[in-house]
Amino acid sequence: MNVMDFVWLGVIILAAVVEAIVPSLVSVWFVPGGIAALLVSLVGAPVWFQLLVFLGVSMLALTFTRPLAKRLLDRRRERTNADRVVGATGIVIQDIDNVMSAGRVAVMGGSWSARSLLPDGKIEAGTKVRIERIEGVKLMVLPLTAVNFEEKGESTL
Repeated sequence: MNVMDFVWLGVIILAAVVEAIVPSLVSVWFVPGGIAALLVSLVGAPVWFQLLVFLGVSMLALTFTRPLAKRLLDRRRERTNADRVVGATGIVIQDIDNVMSAGRVAVMGGSWSARSLLPDGKIEAGTKVRIERIEGVKLMVLPLTAVNFEEKGESTL
């Protein structure tokens, strides 16, 4: 075995160890490149050809497996049952005041902390609201009157 055989063996081991330690895919594509370069080195090919094989095989591995790996490891946001309230209508059961960090909305049988999307940040108890989104554990809401005007192209704000 010559020196380059040990170099390629080291590249293979290092790439595998880094891949095992890091939580995302960063070096797995260098393992097949290192194996191919090691095989070429064992048959006595020159160093420049070994490097060319390493880079070529690594690039091929990256090109053909990255889209599949990305799709399999996609860390999309998982929808929860809480997401079903977005777009629903609720009723304010405690005055919403963004400055005071107060307010609750009843929706789909549950009671949620809520904040107003209105510029003044206030909505009175008893007002029907539409849930626009969830931020953390708080519902972000607009009164139905504001929602209805916005849908017609008018604005109450």
